[in-house]
Amino acid sequence: QVQLVESGGGLVQPGGSLRLSCAVSGRAFSMSGVAWYRQSPGNQRELVAARTSGGASRYLDSVRDRFTIYLDSAQKTAYLQMTNLKPEDAAGYLCHAGVRRHADRPSANYWGQGTQVTVSS
Repeated sequence: QVQLVESGGGLVQPGGSLRLSCAVSGRAFSMSGVAWYRQSPGNQRELVAARTSGGASRYLDSVRDRFTIYLDSAQKTAYLQMTNLKPEDAAGYLCHAGVRRHADRPSANYWGQGTQVTVSS
């Protein structure tokens, strides 16, 4: 069974950095079309960063130039490198990706279990 396993969240001081990972667990042929969302209490889920299967990336305005989304296709792992973190970045972060289990099968969408990011001094 395929799952997306997230890691890398934690507590960091303002101005610090974290790298979130989202790895495919289970047998899979490829991973593509990845995205990171976040949600904090009382707020709607928002798209933080996305990377298309063609390699184009887009970012939430408030994180552009601080966050970078990238994909290690060989390792079937997506990352969100976060720098200069601010208290308003604190949230639960979830990854979403298209995973193809076999070369001759279409891609299916999966969600990670979420990882918490806390930014506080």
